[in-house]
Amino acid sequence: MSADTAFDTVIPATAARSVEFVSATSYSAGSELHPQGFGFDLPSYRAYVAALEEAGFDYTLNGYSSSFADSFIVAAATGQLTQRIKPIVALRPNTLFPLVAAQSLATLDQLTEGRAVVHLISGGADAEQARQGDYLPKDKRYARTSEYIDLLRRAWTEKQPFSHHGEFYTFDDFGPGFSTYTGNPVPISIGGQSDEAFQVGGRQADWFTFWGEPLAEVRKEIDRVHAIADAAGRPRQRIWVTFRPIIEATDELAWERAGEILGVLTERFAAGGTVAQRFLRNSGGAAPQNRGSQRALEFAEASTRYDRALWTPTAAATGAGGASTALVGSYETVAAAILDYVDAGADIVSVRGYDGIEDVHKYGRFLLPLIRAELAHRASTGQRGTLQSEHLGYADPAFTALADRVTA
Repeated sequence: MSADTAFDTVIPATAARSVEFVSATSYSAGSELHPQGFGFDLPSYRAYVAALEEAGFDYTLNGYSSSFADSFIVAAATGQLTQRIKPIVALRPNTLFPLVAAQSLATLDQLTEGRAVVHLISGGADAEQARQGDYLPKDKRYARTSEYIDLLRRAWTEKQPFSHHGEFYTFDDFGPGFSTYTGNPVPISIGGQSDEAFQVGGRQADWFTFWGEPLAEVRKEIDRVHAIADAAGRPRQRIWVTFRPIIEATDELAWERAGEILGVLTERFAAGGTVAQRFLRNSGGAAPQNRGSQRALEFAEASTRYDRALWTPTAAATGAGGASTALVGSYETVAAAILDYVDAGADIVSVRGYDGIEDVHKYGRFLLPLIRAELAHRASTGQRGTLQSEHLGYADPAFTALADRVTA
């Protein structure tokens, strides 16, 4: 599918917002391409978070799984090893009583002088939830998350002791709780593509997260979650989108690298080795239960490429067990593609590669500066620069030929 190449010089209202960048903390040298290190390697972790700060990232996500390092402990360490990076704690409500979570998050916020964020995961795979004793059905898991959010915010803001007798949590005479750094609630992020995710996230979240999907779908889903927020009388959420960019100095080199990556992913997941077992186990098996993964596979089946640079075979090869859609092209092509999503309404952009710290350095040197330069140009002139109009992606027949050759 072709990108829309007719760009007005006037910038969209949604693009006037500031944009921040997220990555994901690597606890070792491991990745889908480098399966030798899925444990915790302290020198690699220290080097990785230092690289994130040097590259100019604003946030790093500390992921959660029953087999991962503890996200709270790593987030606290990240906060002490960096000066600017805001650690995002991924948290499943079934694993920690809400008042204890509020206390832990407020402590992290104090230690990092106001940098803490929490990403709540209701749970997308029954098997993974059961590994830590959670047997609630999906609709109940989201209902629990809704109650959990209310209690987090009350614990951070109530000035007098309070009691609660709800569907999932009961306690008496709590508080006042431990305060955050500013006294305001820690930002709360929610993601997901199910109806339940949209309802809870739209009514209660500060951020709403999407994996990389075609632009038209992302625009539609942003409108959906913002409509729910409007109806609830809540401020509209910040929108967080996630990609796995594959970038090089030229489009041709980027597609050459994309082909190499796809070959490794396809081989390792087809063979059912350590990497495949880990990712498929965490996603609930070969047929994922969560709607986000299902949508990713549906998009991959419908087309290998969308818009300016979105490429789906990496999702198909891995079973879409996590954020797995790529943006492929030169530094300029992928920067322009990300700006398309900014224009669609995104203001938090996650970029995480397949080559670990090497990709962090590459994004910091070549990708983030291009996007920030364009946004600075818009802020100072009120007009677009030429980046998006000059780098056409799939609208360019040569680019399309490269994509088709690699995918075939």
